[in-house]
Amino acid sequence: MSQSERHAPGHAVVVGGGTMGVGIIAMFLGGGWKVDVVSRSASTRDGLPDACARALAALGKPIDTSGLTTYATLPEASWQAIDVVVETVTEDLELKRRLFAEMEALATRSCAITSNSSSFPISEIAKDLKTQGRMMGLHFFMPAHLIPLVEVVRSVHTDVKQAERVGDIMRALGKRPVQVKKDVIGFLGNRIQGALMREALWLIEQGVASPEDIDATVRLSFGFRYAAAGPIVQKEHSGWDTTCAVAKIIWPDLSNADGPPPVLQKNVDEGRIGFKTKRGFFEWDDQSIAKERARYERALRKCLEIFKEEGIL
Repeated sequence: MSQSERHAPGHAVVVGGGTMGVGIIAMFLGGGWKVDVVSRSASTRDGLPDACARALAALGKPIDTSGLTTYATLPEASWQAIDVVVETVTEDLELKRRLFAEMEALATRSCAITSNSSSFPISEIAKDLKTQGRMMGLHFFMPAHLIPLVEVVRSVHTDVKQAERVGDIMRALGKRPVQVKKDVIGFLGNRIQGALMREALWLIEQGVASPEDIDATVRLSFGFRYAAAGPIVQKEHSGWDTTCAVAKIIWPDLSNADGPPPVLQKNVDEGRIGFKTKRGFFEWDDQSIAKERARYERALRKCLEIFKEEGIL
């Protein structure tokens, strides 16, 4: 029996309809699920059908948002029919804790309750709740409808079978789930990405290379290889003996900073935070932002096709 047969389209609740929420909603809709979306913002609720339609189009899925229903408060959702909840609100621990406590009281005992938090451990979000066995992190990467990987993050309380069931649902929806077996800060992706970013920003801070050349180095050397093989398999190709020898020379000289470098803090203090303010390490305007977003999405779709051809997805 296939994953899709074991996990026929169900009914989900997504709490929050922002940028991450839209991608997650589109994933469910594209898989034929019904989705109840809870957002306090009337403008967000009104804009969701069009936003989800654009995400479905990017996925190459039928543009059908008939399964989407929006609500202003949690109790209004169809809780007796819900299979899984994904919370996607802002990174505010107390807010997430309040929502989890409310959802625990509303959801049936069989409903998995998950958080898309990228920083707070699920053990902190679900602290002191009675049914932590069905609670876990479900961390997507932006844009959530196009990035295929999703992290299923367990606390010491999470029932392994529940985590595996949620992973199976994600796989049936076209995602590649990974099981994060310990509730470590940053999970897998953000820890690995954080190590790379720390070194990249240190190199800029020290005047070793420009932001443009840092990006080119990552994209056109080892980053280029990562589309074909992850870092572990890639070193199986090249040999761990070389990696071991290089580690003894390079690793002692790598940055071990325990906070953001001055070059990053200065940009943030000056409001140079990227597209949001039209300036970061690079300068942007409306036209260049639109062009870059289109290029980025086009490249992601091409990578998706490669992974589908290989049977990874």
